Amino acid sequence: MGFDPGLTIGQVVTNDDIRNIFKCGNMGGMRRSNTTNTLIIVTDHTKGLYDDRWEDDILHYTGMGKNGDQKIDFAQNRTLNESDTNGVDVFLFEVVKEREYTYLGPIALWDKPYQEVQPGEDGEMRKVWIFPVKVKNSEEVSLLSRDLVEQNFFEKSKKAKRLSTSEVKERAEQTGTTYVGSRKSLVTTYERNVYVTEYAKRRAKGICELCEEPAPFANKLGEPYLETHHIVWLANGGEDTIENTVALCPNCHRKMHIVDSEKDIEKLKQIIKM
Repeated sequence: MGFDPGLTIGQVVTNDDIRNIFKCGNMGGMRRSNTTNTLIIVTDHTKGLYDDRWEDDILHYTGMGKNGDQKIDFAQNRTLNESDTNGVDVFLFEVVKEREYTYLGPIALWDKPYQEVQPGEDGEMRKVWIFPVKVKNSEEVSLLSRDLVEQNFFEKSKKAKRLSTSEVKERAEQTGTTYVGSRKSLVTTYERNVYVTEYAKRRAKGICELCEEPAPFANKLGEPYLETHHIVWLANGGEDTIENTVALCPNCHRKMHIVDSEKDIEKLKQIIKM
């Protein structure tokens, strides 16, 4: 029988709690404990270095090593890679709000690790190892997914609003991707890029990009209320990029989802090109 941390799925704990329960270190995304024979994996969305992402209920987790090409036989990369046979129990925590660690339970490798290119802490592009892992209690975790996605988007939005428009555009172009992360919940929930959303609203300057009328009201912060819309819907394979995202008044947004006329689509495409 493996190690039982005595936690329930969805329970929020502190960094110190993790250290005390698992007898591991209190830093890093991969924390090995010889005392409990466990490996703790933390996917932290509040830190911008690693590009961890969900594809349905599979987490594609970036391995250990901040600069230079990562090595699969280095430290905890090796532990995770061999976790099917080395007897080490692996547990996952997710962070969408600083210092709050949500317990998602034990995980296992779902497929073979693979390599992709990501920037390091020094800004230089390098090869990293990606580990596809799946939570063993996927049905319980799916009930949390929508809340985690929405809270993650809310927390990142607050940070994005503090940036200049040029900084928002730069980050949107760097992180905007043809792939859109998704997580299984009661319905499929897409993980939108907060910088793409913020830039679309700033580009519109409070004016609906379809009807060209001012936003109908302001939000609680006094900002013109517009909603972002993907010209080619994410559900239809659309990209979460500034070239496919517009800011619309609620009425036009609803119109696009009900009517979605070719004439309106073409108008929005032309606005993006301007």
